[in-house]
Amino acid sequence: MDGNLTNPIIWADVPDPDIIRVGDTYYMVSTTMYFSPGCPVMKSKDLVNWKIVSYVYDVLDNSESFTLQNGKHAYGQGSWAGCLRYHNGIYYVLFAANNTDKTYIFQTRSIEKGPWKKYIFEGIYHDASLLFDEDGRVYMIYGASSIKIIELTADAKAIKPGGLDKVIIEDADISGTKSIAEGSHIYKIFGMYYIFIIGWPRTGSGKRIQLCYRSDKIDGLYEGRIVLDDSMGFHNAGVAQGGIVCTPDGNFYGLLFQDREAVGRVPVLVTVKWKDGWPIFAFDGAAPGYINASEKHGGISNIVRADEFDGTCLGLQWQWNHNPDNDYWSLIKRPGWLRLENGSIARSLTDARNTLTQRSFGPRCSGFALLDVSNMQNGDFAGLAALQDYYGFVGVKMAEDKKYVVMRAAPQTKASAREQHKYKTGIPEEEIMSVPLEQDFVYLKIDFNFENAIDEAEFYYALQEGEWIKIGDILKMSYRLSHFTGYRFALFNFATLNTGGYADFDFLRIR
Repeated sequence: MDGNLTNPIIWADVPDPDIIRVGDTYYMVSTTMYFSPGCPVMKSKDLVNWKIVSYVYDVLDNSESFTLQNGKHAYGQGSWAGCLRYHNGIYYVLFAANNTDKTYIFQTRSIEKGPWKKYIFEGIYHDASLLFDEDGRVYMIYGASSIKIIELTADAKAIKPGGLDKVIIEDADISGTKSIAEGSHIYKIFGMYYIFIIGWPRTGSGKRIQLCYRSDKIDGLYEGRIVLDDSMGFHNAGVAQGGIVCTPDGNFYGLLFQDREAVGRVPVLVTVKWKDGWPIFAFDGAAPGYINASEKHGGISNIVRADEFDGTCLGLQWQWNHNPDNDYWSLIKRPGWLRLENGSIARSLTDARNTLTQRSFGPRCSGFALLDVSNMQNGDFAGLAALQDYYGFVGVKMAEDKKYVVMRAAPQTKASAREQHKYKTGIPEEEIMSVPLEQDFVYLKIDFNFENAIDEAEFYYALQEGEWIKIGDILKMSYRLSHFTGYRFALFNFATLNTGGYADFDFLRIR
């Protein structure tokens, strides 16, 4: 079978990939920040076709920032840049969370079924990577620009008292561009220690680059070079950061990511050859447009998937925006429907509990839902959103005992991403358009266009299926570090006045 495919292999937000092979099966973990459940585990037999098989945790922490209480939130935070390893029958996932000031290591013997046991290190070990050395010692590599090593206990459950603890790379900027270097991935290959790092240049082209450092000793003198400097022709967005893996027949591949603007950070598969003990990514540093694969590309599999809500549990494609309040959602109170109940008051969509999300995907996609609004109350909003910091939604509001189909959007402020990290949730939305609704059922649709970074979303409603009416303005989407995720489909229901109302969704169908 001709297995050629075009990068990215998954045109959806799957950032910070780390990858291993166990037998003939590949596993990958990825960053999902503040979404719950978190840290998805994906599985593949050919490095091309991936599906979600589990999550490392359901809830990372129950603090106010993870539960959207008292004006606090975890947008742009939560689990970052997980490291996945397998050693002596145990799977390990390691990551830090900025808003808890902790680093977590999870362990299990069954990566697809769990359970995972959680161990905590106080403090943030930024973008950490694990190495189980041949002499039984265990190390963690971490840091930004100044790359450090610290030794763990043999069971990798704690920092080893009196163990190795030092800086091993004083300044990882070898590009001469005042680059911030982070995202370490360490391996021992051919008897040498290799650390792969992403460089974020602050001068010159500004294109992100993949760096590699090597040494014959774990804490020895490391020498480095640039091993990939290419954007595949997409807006100077360099392909970098991720893991490498060796296939059963001895070939190496890198699974990195590329920023594709509003859709998020997408995985790119890169060939890796070796010359004089150095890795050469994608034939002398140019990421190819095509990769030979064993099977035809299978698309987005279950990473993005429609749902008729016919079962008793949610599919693996779904994640809640922050931790859910499980007392106020159900798939069984009305079989075949998702019920979202209002158990708290919110100021806006990003302040609302129990918003159910899944990724959008490129280059274009569309999703539509059927909503029953017969049990909404005054001050309630329910509908379908394009969720990021600059979000928009089409939905129904109830005011003065009347219902309206509305298109609303978050105001696009001129604040920098750094300033936006300081924002609390609940910035008032702007109501772009409102239409009276005289029935209890309404269809809602969003069309996403990510082609060549056009990054626009359009909103529609229908009183009869398929008879779409455009509503409001086109949303010009923007990837903001304040959320640090690609745009998502989001089903929501929230109250601004009184609790007790609810909305039912019959399906979300995706094309």
